[in-house]
Amino acid sequence: MEVKIGVQHAPRELVLDTTETAEEIEKNLAAAVASGESFAISDNRGRRILIPAGGIAYVEIGGGVAGQVGFRS
Repeated sequence: MEVKIGVQHAPRELVLDTTETAEEIEKNLAAAVASGESFAISDNRGRRILIPAGGIAYVEIGGGVAGQVGFRS
């Protein structure tokens, strides 16, 4: 699952692939925001990313677009 995280005052978003489900990500994000703690997520390479919940601008959860080649009219 591809996850994009926008961080306040940062010019670029964080993009990572994770094995966590969308429901797990949403649950962990909601808990982090409610408690004011850091949002933690692990990517497919085993890295753990921690972001202060108050600094998150947005989170986009999705599988991305795979297999599209060429132009459509």
